[in-house]
Amino acid sequence: MLKLLIIGSLAAPLAAGMAVAQTTAPTPPPPAAHAKERSAASLECSKRADAQNVHGKARKKFMRSCKKELAKKG
Repeated sequence: MLKLLIIGSLAAPLAAGMAVAQTTAPTPPPPAAHAKERSAASLECSKRADAQNVHGKARKKFMRSCKKELAKKG
């Protein structure tokens, strides 16, 4: 009887571990689901930044000023 108790107490965590290992992880949503529509001003400013080869912090600064400039125009 004592042997059965010992074997049972050792086998239970193994069986639980196998059950957990067989579960599948949830699939993440596709990246396009979180994408936002870009405004015409944003696209225009991005094209300008690409043409000037602006990157990093300078690009962020350029994009802000460009969008403000386009907003004033119309």
